[in-house]
Amino acid sequence: MKMIKNIMWGGLAVLAMTSCSDDEKITSQRGKVKFETVSVSGKVPGRISKIYVEEGQEVNKGDTLAKLDIPEVNAKMMQAEGAVAAAKGQLDMAYNGATTEQLNQIAGKLNAGKAQLNFAEESFKRISNMYKDSLVSRQQYDEVKMKLEMARSQVAALEAKRDEVKMGARREQIDQARGQLNRALGSKEEVQSASNEQYLIAPANMSIETISLSEGELLTPGYVLINGYEKDSVYFRFTIPESEIYDFKVGNSLKLKNPYTEEETSGEIVAIKQLAQYGDITSTAPLYDLSEAIYELKVVPKAKTSADKFFMNSSILIKQ
Repeated sequence: MKMIKNIMWGGLAVLAMTSCSDDEKITSQRGKVKFETVSVSGKVPGRISKIYVEEGQEVNKGDTLAKLDIPEVNAKMMQAEGAVAAAKGQLDMAYNGATTEQLNQIAGKLNAGKAQLNFAEESFKRISNMYKDSLVSRQQYDEVKMKLEMARSQVAALEAKRDEVKMGARREQIDQARGQLNRALGSKEEVQSASNEQYLIAPANMSIETISLSEGELLTPGYVLINGYEKDSVYFRFTIPESEIYDFKVGNSLKLKNPYTEEETSGEIVAIKQLAQYGDITSTAPLYDLSEAIYELKVVPKAKTSADKFFMNSSILIKQ
């Protein structure tokens, strides 16, 4: 009876050793299924008005994910449109010259100036004769003379303004008006760009993983509102110890196997890099010396593979 028990315990020990041996054979080449991640954030601050998607939902590139409430955009748009209209008016005036009404106004001012000049000239003639006869003081004479010079200067300025208006705007004035219009258009485009940021759009075909805020909460610039995975971007990540890394080369083909569905997939190594920290490895049971350097293999499927065949972070094996 004792001999039978010893035989049974021996068999169980052999079975356990065999099981461990099989596990050790595959764990150093066990990896994880990964997808390219997609993060969607806002460029301008705003309060979340509406979220159109849910976690786990699949969306297509260009779909609207959420809408932000940005009240100041409308006010700035009205200001920008007003500035553009004013700048266009200035440029049109510079190209077309003065209107008939403007010419009539200048002509009226010039006639009034000439009338004042005639009066000043007659006054100066009278005061000159009186000054010669010593009937007025020197100060009175100088005052009338000054008024005459001022009237002459005013008429000369009005005549120069009339000639300038008739000749049209100078090239420098046209360039200045065009520059003001370009600046106003640039301001409007800036406001329009901010207005477009009210809607968060899916940048790729993706599966929504997490939504970090709720409707009514404030979204600050750069803060990620939605995280997800890009569909049809599956790849496989393996961690290989230094003692085995020389068996792999970039460009090599590998046979991969799903340990649960038994499905096989052909892949190609596209990158090999060293991992800086032990905590970054993906092997579930590292049976190698912890003093060894650890390397990561990035393997992509050779043929187009449906993302429905895999789950994020599920296990994948390199077939021996």
